[in-house]
Parts: sequence; structure tokens; C-alpha cells
Amino acid sequence: MKPAERIRSGLDALARTAAGTASQIPAVEQIAARCAATLRDGGTLFFAGNGGSAADAQHIATEYVVRFRAERRPLRAVALTTDTSLITAAGNDLGFEQIFARQVEALCRPGDLLILHSTSGASENLCAAARAARRIGVPVAAFLGGGGGALRALADLSVVVPSDDISRIQEIHLALEHLIVEVVEEELAR
Repeated sequence: MKPAERIRSGLDALARTAAGTASQIPAVEQIAARCAATLRDGGTLFFAGNGGSAADAQHIATEYVVRFRAERRPLRAVALTTDTSLITAAGNDLGFEQIFARQVEALCRPGDLLILHSTSGASENLCAAARAARRIGVPVAAFLGGGGGALRALADLSVVVPSDDISRIQEIHLALEHLIVEVVEEELAR
């Protein structure tokens, strides 16, 4: 396949995946409302994911703290994927499946919101984080792909991108998260 054909094919696949995700708009709207309420009430948004989804978690947390479209005060958001000393110590001493759960137990409080990104919904470290959040009364939102995996059942709110293509799932997750930040900024400006 020639480069132009590859690019067109990729864009077509992305458009089909986006169109297939449109049925999830009510869930996206619920997550946006929960994010806005959490921030309005003084809570913190916590984000986590693995690999490319970890990068997405960091990216979106940054949009809240710095700004997205609106000039506004910084908003409380933390990516649990950034502290390499903590992650490697927890991984070494407690096991990789505990790297996010340990942080949730230490940092999250009722009134916060945990937002997890997973293309499969099968990552045990994210499932453990969701279980830890539920034990302390912190709601969980999840951005997932495929069938949603085990994480879907552990989340209070979830968006499942109907695809098994990891890159397409991550692209849609990031687009949805950007739209949520935009909605949150508008809601908090009222």
C-alpha cells in the first residue's frame, strides 16, 4: 500500500471508529458532569493507564492543571503515572499490579474521581486501582476498548470504544477526554 493510501485508510478507520462511538455520548456526558461536579466541590481528578494510555492520562491531567481552551484557574488533576520512584518501589516491593492501587489508597479521598484508561480493560493494575477506589468510596470512570474487559464491571461510569485496534481506541479516548475538558471548562465558567 502506498503512503497516501495507508494514510487515507487510517483516517477512514478512525472516522468509522468515531462514528461507532457516537452511541456512547450519554456516558461521555455523564463522565463530564461527574468531572465538573468533582472539581466544583473541591475534589481531585486522578488519572491512570499503561503505556500509551499512561501518556494519555498525563496529557489530560495537564489540560486540567494548565488549561485547555479557557483562561481559568488551575483545576485539581493528578496523573498517577509520573512518579518513577514510587512506581518502581511499589512494583518491586508489592508487585506491578499494585502500582496504582497503592497511590489510590494514599492520595484519593471521597469526593475525588478516579479516571482509568485501558484499551482492553484487562490490566490487573488498573482493576486493583478500581477496587481500591471503591473500598474508600471514590467513584471510578473508565475509558475502554473492545468489550471493556474486567474493568468495565468495576467502573461506575464507562465508555467502551467498539474496536480492537489499540491505536484507534487511544485516539478516540484522547478525543473524548479533550471534549470532556472543554465541557468542564464551560460548566465551571457558569
